[in-house]
Amino acid sequence: MSSTFGLEGKRALVIGGAGPGIGGASSRTLADAGASVAVADRDKSKADELADKLRANGAKCVGLEVDVRDPAAVEQVVAGAAAALGGLDSLVTVVGGHTLFAPWARVDETTDADWDQIVLMNLGYVFRVVRAALRQFLAQGEGGTIVSVGSISGLVSSPYAAAYGASKAGLANFTKSVALEYARDNVRMNMVACGVIVTDAAAAVNSTTLGMAEAVPMGRLGRPDEVGSAVAFLASPASGYVTGQVLTIDGGVASRFPLRVPKAPSHAAG
Repeated sequence: MSSTFGLEGKRALVIGGAGPGIGGASSRTLADAGASVAVADRDKSKADELADKLRANGAKCVGLEVDVRDPAAVEQVVAGAAAALGGLDSLVTVVGGHTLFAPWARVDETTDADWDQIVLMNLGYVFRVVRAALRQFLAQGEGGTIVSVGSISGLVSSPYAAAYGASKAGLANFTKSVALEYARDNVRMNMVACGVIVTDAAAAVNSTTLGMAEAVPMGRLGRPDEVGSAVAFLASPASGYVTGQVLTIDGGVASRFPLRVPKAPSHAAG
């Protein structure tokens, strides 16, 4: 069982891997599963700090700097991770979001700059880093896994954040395209679609998230480690026959019936 769910001997790059939420949780979970991890973040000091902690626990880790807004830096971080780890087996993309990059707004109030920024931070850079990772996988000839962190906003709708929803929907479609194009090369790509996950960043920019739990069928918000566990599963041999899929991690939100139903409790419908 440990070899099926474990990542011993595997080498992973996590883009946004030093963050206090999903990024850090993903890096820690991959390291705990036995992978060597390149923690890449815009803040090099945070990447180094987490890498130091993971090494102290016995993992092989390195901190790398990357600004995903810079195409050259995105290409270089893949090469840097492969050089530091002796190759690359898994890529995880975590960087993304809405409120950190642009205000809530209806479409007629959305500026070109805000739209472009959101699409870049949630989809544009993913294309570039995935392309670089694919080239690395193909050169090695051993396949690989890619896991992208998305959102249920890309599966349903994203009112007052249309650029965010559109980019996450694009990410889901991109995931399926990559999965089909590279299936015979033993490269798998999957996406996790997250609901509201409690992170330090989310709490800092939008304290109203704490009031969203009532609308979640499970009655609570998600934790970063729950997403990290799903990321590790999709990177591991345990999901060896899974590709082109979107795994929803939202406490049941996307399955909630949208209209009022007689006798149905409020968490289940309407």
